[in-house]
Amino acid sequence: MLESTTRISAIDTFSTFGGVRNWLFVRVSTSDGLHGWGEASTELWESTVESAVHELGRRLLGADALATEPLWQRANRHGFWRGGVVLTTALSAIDQALWDIRGRFHGVPVYRLLGGPARSWIETYRHVGIYDAEQLADEARALVAAGARTLKTGAWVADSVAPERERLRRAERRLRTLRDAVGDDVEILIDNHGRARPDEAIRLIETAAASRPRWIEEPIPPEAPELVAPVAEAARRHGISVALGERLFSRWEFRPVLERQLVDVVQPDLCHAGGITEVVKIAALAEVYRATVAPHNPAGPVSTAAAAHVGMAIPNFDILELCLDGPRAAEIVDDPWTLDGHRLLVPDRPGLGVDLDVDAILDRPVQPIAVPSEAYAADGSVRDV
Repeated sequence: MLESTTRISAIDTFSTFGGVRNWLFVRVSTSDGLHGWGEASTELWESTVESAVHELGRRLLGADALATEPLWQRANRHGFWRGGVVLTTALSAIDQALWDIRGRFHGVPVYRLLGGPARSWIETYRHVGIYDAEQLADEARALVAAGARTLKTGAWVADSVAPERERLRRAERRLRTLRDAVGDDVEILIDNHGRARPDEAIRLIETAAASRPRWIEEPIPPEAPELVAPVAEAARRHGISVALGERLFSRWEFRPVLERQLVDVVQPDLCHAGGITEVVKIAALAEVYRATVAPHNPAGPVSTAAAAHVGMAIPNFDILELCLDGPRAAEIVDDPWTLDGHRLLVPDRPGLGVDLDVDAILDRPVQPIAVPSEAYAADGSVRDV
């Protein structure tokens, strides 16, 4: 077998507080002095994933760092146990770093290795009122003034204690407020965080339809995709797309929802769905069913870079989630990328085009995050976050 002399010599992890969430970065180094960055940020589970990265990394030492496909196969298949968010996140971060190394080795951006560029820039959307619904209109107006053209809201954890009718009234009021604040030319996306039964999701869609949202995301939990069918029918009746996939971790998990045509927009996460190698395959599968790809990306700058490079290369890219946890990202990234309003400009640099300042990362250790991690009904029973 023909192999390169660029061998994996070390796999190191670096964790830091990102401003809202904690970020976990993975650096793969090679015998000839190259390095590449990946990201394994996994809300609430970073230390568990960090251990998995080190366990997997030890098995890959000495391997050909440019052989991304066989290394992906080894990492996925030779551990016997596979799948799930922890193991696949470890694999994803190492895979991102290996693609970064490939680009640096050849002196080209990753999207060119993937066959791009298929477009000139990456369309993005931003969040409003996710954690504080009272700030929804003010946040929306500020983002639109700065050039945003697509905004996502919903996922209101504090509403769990309210009965469904009250939750629906609040959703209707908030969406109407958002539409009034931004006008008719701004797209609105709704994230339901998989909190509803199918019948509840249908009632939410009926309530939200007047505000003309572009999609409803994770209308029901991901464990039983066949139950999406009546929800998708109701959404499409109102011209609303169904988006899901942030908690699906491989093309095998995306297959049933695509084959049954239950989804319009697939949302693999580059940190959790097998990295660049696997997400490109998920995108190709989605293209067969005329579904677009909008990567889930509530993470740090390496996750954003990996998702953007895939978006630059695939024909069915839709839009990229973008969370700017400032000023933290600017502190740790050497030469940050340019966000021109709603357009993320991917630089023509080798690899992923992102280098991180290790000292700046270590300067801010991980800390308790601001993202809600508990939800209860009025009677004290557990609800989905």
